[in-house]
Amino acid sequence: MYTASHSRTLFIILTLLLVLLFAVDLSAGAVNIPLSDVWAALTGGELPETTKKIILNIRLVKAVVALVAGIGLSVSGLQMQTLFQNPLAGPYVLGISSGASLGVALFLLGAPMLGTAANSIFSTLGVAGAAWIGAAAVLLIIWTLSRRIKDIMVILILGMMFGSGISAIVQILQYMSNENALKTFVIWTMGSLGDVTTAQLALLLPAVIAGLVLSVAAVKPLNLLLLGENYARTMGLNIGRTRQLIFLSTILFAGTITAFCGPIGFIGLAVPHVARIIFRNADHRIMMPATALLGAIIMLLCDLISKMLALPINSITALMGIPIIIWVIIRKKNIF
Repeated sequence: MYTASHSRTLFIILTLLLVLLFAVDLSAGAVNIPLSDVWAALTGGELPETTKKIILNIRLVKAVVALVAGIGLSVSGLQMQTLFQNPLAGPYVLGISSGASLGVALFLLGAPMLGTAANSIFSTLGVAGAAWIGAAAVLLIIWTLSRRIKDIMVILILGMMFGSGISAIVQILQYMSNENALKTFVIWTMGSLGDVTTAQLALLLPAVIAGLVLSVAAVKPLNLLLLGENYARTMGLNIGRTRQLIFLSTILFAGTITAFCGPIGFIGLAVPHVARIIFRNADHRIMMPATALLGAIIMLLCDLISKMLALPINSITALMGIPIIIWVIIRKKNIF
């Protein structure tokens, strides 16, 4: 375990790296823009109007979305892994991603089959709203069940079963849908940071901030849960209330991010492990900000790689996250 001074040094280094990657992310793209022009755009300096619009109206929004998505998914993953005492738990473990996929599938694939695609209610609801409703609905069911079921592993299994059942329904909708609707849905499943508008960001940002507030409130309960639920109960922790707090935070994080950005995998699963490796600490007073910071850094890095290779963001996060998860499994099982 590192001392406080070591942790402080690591936080300073990672913060500087985050600022650098954020600036580079604003600079890189189809049209490379010098960092001096990026600085001028951010500080109100003299700059061609076209360049200023590219930076402020397009790239800045996308970079902020990357920050928000990285922070939200990573912190959500940390909470899930502690709550379930399972290193392979992630923000979608309770069926959030499947619920969001069902909402989008019903909107993009089901509406044309029902002949209601042109209906104003459906057209104004939008993909993001459908995904959020689907994700929130699944977690609401799990949340309700968790108030009656005491065994946290049973809740985990129920979440996985809900996810599997919903995935089957989505596959049926895909099989029955027309080609254009299917293509739109498949593109959504690849994830995207660039499709979020300024108006949508105005909804995404407060939701993630609210989730962070709840996460900070859960720091002490999460530290108690590190030694198991029985120990936490003996210390006077209200387990049911703690679960509800963490579940609500998960809805705000993963549900909202999935709604606006699509199902971005492996960030919530892998980043908490990276934070543990770097900081060598289990205290959530350290792990919470460390995971948030690393999540933002890794998501910005994935966005940069996605731009350079012209690949979907979900492909990049998977290629970066899978080796980390494999290493965690090998380490836990002492295979080598």
